[in-house]
Amino acid sequence: MNYSLEPIAIVHSPFKEKFGTPRQPELAPSVHARIDFIPEFATPEAVRDLEGFSHLWLIFLFHQNWQKGWKSTVRPPRLGGNQRVGVYASRSPFRPNPIGLSAVRLLSINCDSGKVSLEVQGADLIDGTPILDIKPYIPYGDSIPDATGGFAEKAPKSTLQVDFSDLAKKQLALYQDETPELEIMLQETLSLDPRPAYRHNKEDSQEYGMLFDRYNVRWKVQGQQLIVLEIMQAVQA
Repeated sequence: MNYSLEPIAIVHSPFKEKFGTPRQPELAPSVHARIDFIPEFATPEAVRDLEGFSHLWLIFLFHQNWQKGWKSTVRPPRLGGNQRVGVYASRSPFRPNPIGLSAVRLLSINCDSGKVSLEVQGADLIDGTPILDIKPYIPYGDSIPDATGGFAEKAPKSTLQVDFSDLAKKQLALYQDETPELEIMLQETLSLDPRPAYRHNKEDSQEYGMLFDRYNVRWKVQGQQLIVLEIMQAVQA
């Protein structure tokens, strides 16, 4: 049987591309995202009493993987990208149905002029991600103290010390008014080492770049230090 689903909302976040986006929620807690309900579903009645819950489950579509097919085995970054596990033992986006699940902290609910939006913290979602459903996080049922996590038993640690070049520091000062949290957001995001897993713990002379919020960020890694070289405003399309 085939079933048809349609998004109820769209995510707006600083993460503009897969590269650099945290692989799990709450790893970059300073990063906020806004969830805008599509007009058909933007009714204040639908979010009534939601403010009583501190966290939400977001059920979303891996829209950049839509129609790319699925793989029965994948190589999780947590295993260095060189060991295969079954797709159902992973959170890979390459699934028979490319649907994801993310737990986030609810910061505020905004209902104004016929629009409804939620501000959340700790989202690991790319800008433009379609939300299929939102459910409240229920602590007594959703938190299982004796659960085990297989090869992902412990949360990934921030592996890199993030420093800024003199140029990047000057640029941060220029952007302070428009994006006051930019420095801490970049520190949290980049300390997780967004590079491909096979590059970790190796000498790496390559320079990397990513689009973050409205900025193009260029950086390199030396040992356990990540140096942000330059932060330029991105050209708006």
